[in-house]
Amino acid sequence: MSEIWPYIAGIVPTIVVATMFYFLIKSMLEGDRRERLAQSRFEAEQDRESRRVGNSPSDSGGTASPAVPAPDEPPSAPNSPSQNS
Repeated sequence: MSEIWPYIAGIVPTIVVATMFYFLIKSMLEGDRRERLAQSRFEAEQDRESRRVGNSPSDSGGTASPAVPAPDEPPSAPNSPSQNS
């Protein structure tokens, strides 16, 4: 019976760490699910509000000019030296 204790002492930390990892990942996935649900509810509420007020996205043409260029677009300088040459 005394020769089994080293094996138990070796496996218990692994089981404890695996259990902690399981609950960590589970809580992350549940948090992500709740966040996505809250985001969809918020967007649905915003859509209802904009329809109630009459400012639906289709009224303005559907697209707005972004104030900041998209990440794949290079920033444009109005009078850069390379363009004036």
